[in-house]
Amino acid sequence: MAKAVHSMIRVLDEDRSTAFYASAFGLEVVNRYPFDGFTLTYLGNAENDFEVELTINHDRTEPYAHADGYGHLAVVVDNLDAEHARLTGLGHMPGDIKEFNREGSLFAKFFFITDPDGYKIEVIQRHGRYQ
Repeated sequence: MAKAVHSMIRVLDEDRSTAFYASAFGLEVVNRYPFDGFTLTYLGNAENDFEVELTINHDRTEPYAHADGYGHLAVVVDNLDAEHARLTGLGHMPGDIKEFNREGSLFAKFFFITDPDGYKIEVIQRHGRYQ
């Protein structure tokens, strides 16, 4: 059986990205591996063992273009309203809180936030299938 271990995104500024993911989601640097030409930085927290891998190409100076196939990362939180207020207070400018209903009941309550490189992150209220 396969086990999901990380999702990789390419970022332009390692410090800016690690600061965002730490303040927004409590993801800290777990490991950092410099190589010739690039660095791999793994972010995680005690909530689980899934990580976000940041790839920093040393010679890159222009922001990455996102293909039309990229969707988003997703995280769950215990109190969506409090997280929205906290992220707003940090100046991260989350989107509006939305509710998604299916067959007459709440399927998901969520908002999106964008990281410094333009990647979308969905923040979902812990509920139903989103545990």
